[in-house]
Amino acid sequence: MGIRFCVDGNLILVEIEDFEETVEWQQILKEKERKKKKLMKREKAAVVIQAWWRGTLVRRTLLHAALRAWIIQGWWRLIMVKLLEKKRRAALIAYAEKERAVVKLQSLVRMWRIHWRYCQVLKAIYVIQGHWQCHTCQTCAFLRGQCVVTATHMQFHIEITNP
Repeated sequence: MGIRFCVDGNLILVEIEDFEETVEWQQILKEKERKKKKLMKREKAAVVIQAWWRGTLVRRTLLHAALRAWIIQGWWRLIMVKLLEKKRRAALIAYAEKERAVVKLQSLVRMWRIHWRYCQVLKAIYVIQGHWQCHTCQTCAFLRGQCVVTATHMQFHIEITNP
């Protein structure tokens, strides 16, 4: 404990200072400062933990969103493949139907042309037979004939021989 006197004109100032109280007061302040630092350290640790947890939640949410988007994209690709396959199948069926119609038409045209040539050959044979029947009464002869029908023309080779 310390006592101090100050004389300033008519005023006497006496200061009594308790040295122990000052040391004790400083210790209290230091303790408060330590508690404050400890509290700030805990708060900083809590902020770090909270930031980590929020980041974990955000990353988990983003992962779930990415997985859902991936599932939807896979589903959409499957739908597009099925749709493309359906279009290809329809185009193939349309092409096959057109080809079948063309082949059928060509077949009918060829059949008609062959039938027309056959009818011409029959008419020629009837004419020849008619003439031959008249001719056989007069002579004895043999009739040899050959008929060749191609896609573009018809050939007859008839030979009448006497025995």
